[in-house]
Amino acid sequence: MIKKLTVLFFALTLVFSLAFAVSAQEEEVEPDYVLTYADVASPNQPQVKAAQTFAAAVKELTDGKVVIEIAHSGTYADQTGQITGVMRGQIDMAPAGPEWFADLVPLPEISVLASAYAYRDIDHLYQVMNGPIGKRYWNQVREQGNMVVLDTWYLGARQLNLTESAGEVRTPEDLEGVRLRMPGSAAWLDVGRALGAEPTPVDFGELYTALDTGTVEGQDNPLPTNRAQNFHEVTDSIVLTEHFLSVINPTINADLWEELPEDYKQALTKAARIGRMHMNYMVLQQEAELLGYFSGEGLNIIYPDKDAFMENVTEYYRENQPEEWFENYQEIQEVGSEMYSK
Repeated sequence: MIKKLTVLFFALTLVFSLAFAVSAQEEEVEPDYVLTYADVASPNQPQVKAAQTFAAAVKELTDGKVVIEIAHSGTYADQTGQITGVMRGQIDMAPAGPEWFADLVPLPEISVLASAYAYRDIDHLYQVMNGPIGKRYWNQVREQGNMVVLDTWYLGARQLNLTESAGEVRTPEDLEGVRLRMPGSAAWLDVGRALGAEPTPVDFGELYTALDTGTVEGQDNPLPTNRAQNFHEVTDSIVLTEHFLSVINPTINADLWEELPEDYKQALTKAARIGRMHMNYMVLQQEAELLGYFSGEGLNIIYPDKDAFMENVTEYYRENQPEEWFENYQEIQEVGSEMYSK
């Protein structure tokens, strides 16, 4: 997977660098649209770098007629504010995700796309997100939330990242009573409970301090996010639960989308796929490299009983979610499963 992405990404890099070199010699054109893409992430995180690639591709594909300006680090709003801003047309574009759609649209049933151990791997994830199941939910987001989902970008496998006070965690029982930071949406809090922890909502911008002061005893984020935010400085261990394949969905206000000429819509769609390629390449590469880095920084790398966590999650969802939701959860798990049973 990484080798394939590497070839594709560098091929795209060459194409766009040549294109930019040619366009740089041409006169600047007056853009028809100048759009804002708001993100809470910092500029050293893959999702902001991928957004910058997306913006560059849009400019090139539209001959400078559509310009996207990236407002990172929560310049416009926090995570909730930027998504509701897109819904209301106050912000043009922002990354979102199923767990946020569930609370803010509101569209509770879409939380199944953001559930623990729903996906076997990244290929399975894209079979779901880009297949009939994903399209069904994206249509609902558009109809009920006034947002158009442009694509799905892989953010990484979430792992438990714990402070010393949490102790050594290998099973769900070891997580009992551990204050595990979760984003403040119902879907995320459910993931924390399903894992066996005591989920505690903390805003992402306050997480480093919350770990440092003991307000929470752990958090779960993909390894590249942990590195970008320096969470390893205030934690003691990484537990490789791989309990959640995290994504972001670049979204655009639906009214604005309807206003755009068809060729601009096509350009944004193509550019979002280029952004995805860059994002996925960066994340997969960093995931392959960062365990060694964190180990060298003194963190304990723990290989837990994943089967125990998966069983705990399944039982939690079976007992606490509506029957239809759980059936949809099983439907997601079964996508492509015939390939694995042969």
